[in-house]
Amino acid sequence: MPQAALPEAVTGLSPDALQQRIRDARAALGRKLVILGHHYQRDEVICHADFRGDSFKLAQHAQSRPEADTIVFCGVHFMAESASVLAAPHQRVLLPDLDAGCSMADMAELSQVEDCWDTISEVLGADAILPVTYMNSSAELKAFVGDHGGAVCTSSNAGAVLAWAFARAPRVLFFPDQHLGRNTGYRMGIPLEQMPLWDPCETGGGLAPAELRLSRIVLWKGHCSVHARFTPEMVDERRAQIPGVQVIVHPECRFEVAQKADAIGSTEGILKTVRASPAGTRWAVGTELNMVSRMARELAATHPVVSLDDCFCMCSTMFRIDPPHLLWVLEGLLQGEIHNEVRVTSEVARGARLALDRMLAIT
Repeated sequence: MPQAALPEAVTGLSPDALQQRIRDARAALGRKLVILGHHYQRDEVICHADFRGDSFKLAQHAQSRPEADTIVFCGVHFMAESASVLAAPHQRVLLPDLDAGCSMADMAELSQVEDCWDTISEVLGADAILPVTYMNSSAELKAFVGDHGGAVCTSSNAGAVLAWAFARAPRVLFFPDQHLGRNTGYRMGIPLEQMPLWDPCETGGGLAPAELRLSRIVLWKGHCSVHARFTPEMVDERRAQIPGVQVIVHPECRFEVAQKADAIGSTEGILKTVRASPAGTRWAVGTELNMVSRMARELAATHPVVSLDDCFCMCSTMFRIDPPHLLWVLEGLLQGEIHNEVRVTSEVARGARLALDRMLAIT
């Protein structure tokens, strides 16, 4: 469904008027509404969230307010899909802008994963590998994983989910983010040569049968357009500019960047690590702009924070969620109109729920 054009009555409002009307609508809807806000959201949106977090934390919060009829997810489409799968039958999930997608999630399509699975199964046997998908994937892919005995993971719990998978099969097919899979696998002691890269655009993934037989994790050729911007040279430059600086990066960053960093953490993990460090510790953070800027403001008195990249890295699709779209959705609810509901078919929801419930149980 294409994104509807916003009415001029919304787009013509001043920033202050937008914020006041959002607050008024939020108050009028009361406990029947819960707003979830991802850390990468802009300040003028996340300030209205009942819960802030990364995709894993928000997946948990999606289940924590059964009295709410409506969940407004200020994030991207795959997150709203997951919330819809986990929501109670009486709850609906709205995404303020349906164009808020994820380029990484788009790098793995169901037909491609099915072809990959068939090829690997022919070489190794169906019992020799288990699928694990990152939260940044469509509900269809989560359903595929659920139906094949696997689980979803997030950047917070990828290690725990991989350990769970290895207890059930000798190998894992990990998609769609190669960097999260490689960084997590390496920290678990898996050599790089045992983590070959499957390219869905190449025949047989571009891998020989011998490479598959030697593998522990078969990585998918996908990446985050934001975190892939960070380079090892940026780490060196920050250390030269700021004596004693600590560098922490998201595990979606490239292997060479993660290896140079002092610490690696999910969005939630980055926040916890920085806050728990001794007062006065200076940090260079390799993740999305809105989160780093917010940390820099909120922690300025105790933990000076700068971005790892001078040019900054903003998630352009996450940025599509803005105050006009949020107001449009909230005032629509007050008028009895449902805008941008995200639904998942019952068949897809069943398999996806299996994979998501396994993730939540593991953690």
